[in-house]
Amino acid sequence: MFFRGQQFGKYRILSSLGSGGFGTVYLAEDTWIDKKVALKVPHKQNLDFSQMLKEPRLLASMSHPNIVTVVTAEKQDDVFFIVMEYVPGETLEHLIIREGVLDLARALDFSCQICNAVDHAHTVGILHRDLRPGNMLVSESGMLKVTDFGTSRFLEIAAHGTTVIGSPPYMAPEQFHGKAVFASDIYSVGVTMYQMLTGSMPYDTPAPADIARLARGDLLSAPRIKNPKIPKAINDIVLRAMAPAPTERYQRASELLNDLLAAREPAPRRVVRRGGVATADATVAEIQSRLKARETPPARFCWHCRKPLHARADRCPFCNEKQ
Repeated sequence: MFFRGQQFGKYRILSSLGSGGFGTVYLAEDTWIDKKVALKVPHKQNLDFSQMLKEPRLLASMSHPNIVTVVTAEKQDDVFFIVMEYVPGETLEHLIIREGVLDLARALDFSCQICNAVDHAHTVGILHRDLRPGNMLVSESGMLKVTDFGTSRFLEIAAHGTTVIGSPPYMAPEQFHGKAVFASDIYSVGVTMYQMLTGSMPYDTPAPADIARLARGDLLSAPRIKNPKIPKAINDIVLRAMAPAPTERYQRASELLNDLLAAREPAPRRVVRRGGVATADATVAEIQSRLKARETPPARFCWHCRKPLHARADRCPFCNEKQ
């Protein structure tokens, strides 16, 4: 719709950032304040105006460092578009394609940031329904931001989403039947974690005939089978996030986040008596016992790097700054 160098109101188009099923995103410069922004132009411009305002209103209801910020929504020359913050970097999808299996610490870092964003969205009643690496931006500093809430909806009235929406490789079994719930987003996070840890998808894109097998868990194999270097605790976390039945998964992203942060903590040390002499012996924490659902305090963020903290942490596991 736009071309490089085109002046559109106060915005000067610099380049196209990409196009998806719902719209095209352009890098532009706000010439009034000399600032780069991202303009998202929906493909369907003939929708009811209230329908077109759905995504920017959803974004405006959230304020979180791991969710892309909406600046405003505008309409000029009969073209509706959304103005969002520009995140210099690349999508998580491009990063995985380029690097394959991600380093464990980096994969857990991104997983924690994704959980933080999803938990915030769920807290205000928003179900994303299309969480995948292609909708996650990684900045040059390593900050991850979830974007593309064009398929999202509020779950204030209905018990679940009633439309079959999403990207099939990342969709939970119930999504194929139009019954998406918050745990469906958790499943998508699990698939994304699986992809980061193994460099591949857990299974081929399910065909209609495969939905029953997907619901039984027949298509899923443990990530450790593809990457034996994955710790068993992390392997079990991913499998719980991708449990076929929604009730067997984490019910909140904060629960998943808490287990991931616990798995990152250094193993506790115990004192062992040998011949009357006390010696320090590193032991492996019993992570499995922490994999049960539980209430967690509100999410905490590091003052320095703004990444998520464990509820009891006094030092950031990412930048090592004391809190």
